This record gives sequence, structure tokens and C-alpha cells, in this order.
Amino acid sequence: MSILKKLFKQKISPSADKPEGSTKERGKYMPDVTAPADERFTKHFILNGGKFLYCVDMDEVHESFDNILLENDWYEQDVYCLDNKLEDLFKGYNLKFGREKEAKFFLSTCENLIADDGSLLISSNQIKEKKLKELPQNLVIFATTSQIVNSIGEGLRGIKKKNTGQIPTNITTIKNFEPKEGAKDFMSYGSSAKNLYLLLLEDL
Repeated sequence: MSILKKLFKQKISPSADKPEGSTKERGKYMPDVTAPADERFTKHFILNGGKFLYCVDMDEVHESFDNILLENDWYEQDVYCLDNKLEDLFKGYNLKFGREKEAKFFLSTCENLIADDGSLLISSNQIKEKKLKELPQNLVIFATTSQIVNSIGEGLRGIKKKNTGQIPTNITTIKNFEPKEGAKDFMSYGSSAKNLYLLLLEDL
């Protein structure tokens, strides 16, 4: 797994990893397909404003989740959760699980993590028929490294393959993880910036 190497190795001079004679700069929105998918996802996710917590085992998942609650003073608060398995997984924190959008945060899984733009692919499996703007402002997403895919297209194919009987509806991506001043252009129409924590468990 190259995420840890990416996060902890010292930065190399920008010119050191460019081949000789290379003068072209990569476009801002052009995905660097030469980098591993996990590195690309991590980079773009953080640039999008997401808070990234990499965990090597479930003990670290629980430790990181505990730190999120401590940082935000979310102990003994209402949690919006539609996943009974997640309720069982995080039941030891005196949280009040329910389905009220006024809850302090939304606890969920996702379908995939998209390396090309650092977004999270979700569907009715996670949010039923809710719109993103109907969810609480704060999100805590639990995912695994095996869910990282290169593109939205790859993620959609994976959803179709996993759900041969009934393909989920309401498929969308979460990409904006912090409010931006003046973000009212057509590219942000219909989207809703969320404060998002990602608990990413190593399972490869």
C-alpha cells in the first residue's frame, strides 16, 4: 500500500521526478494516471477539503472515531445513521442513533472512493432517497482501501456487478468537503459542501 509512503516520506525536489527534457506542466484537472490509485485519491480528497484518517486495523478505526467525537464534542449526541451494522460497530460511544437530519453528524459507508477527483460515490444503499442537502452538515464515512477505484465509470460498473438483482438508485458523488466563498457557479449547482471525515481501513 503506497498511502503511508506518500504521507511519511520526505518531499523530493519537483524536478527530481520529471524526465529530462520534460517541460510540459500537467493541467489542474487532468488526472495523473501514472500515480497509484490510492495516492491519487488521497491527494485529491485532501485538496477537496476532506479530513483523512488512515487506519491499519479496527483498533485504529475506533481510536480515530473516538478522536473525532472528542474534537467536535459529539459524545452523547444524536447521530443520523441508516446502517444497522455501523450502529453495532460504533455502539460503545453513548451515541443516540436515529434518522433525524438535525443530528450532529451522519455516519455511513460509501460505494467507492474515486481516485481521479477524490470524491465519494454513494447510492440509495447509504442514503436511501435523500438528497445531499437533506443530510447533516457533518459526515463520518467508514470505507476500506479495496473500495478505491480509478474513475466514476469504474465505480458504476462495480455497483452494477455487486447488485445484479436490483441496482440501487440515487447514485451520486460527494466532492465538496468545505464551503467556498462565492461558490455559486454552474459547476456547484445542486451540490452541498459537507464537513467530511473519512475513516479508511487498510484491507489489502
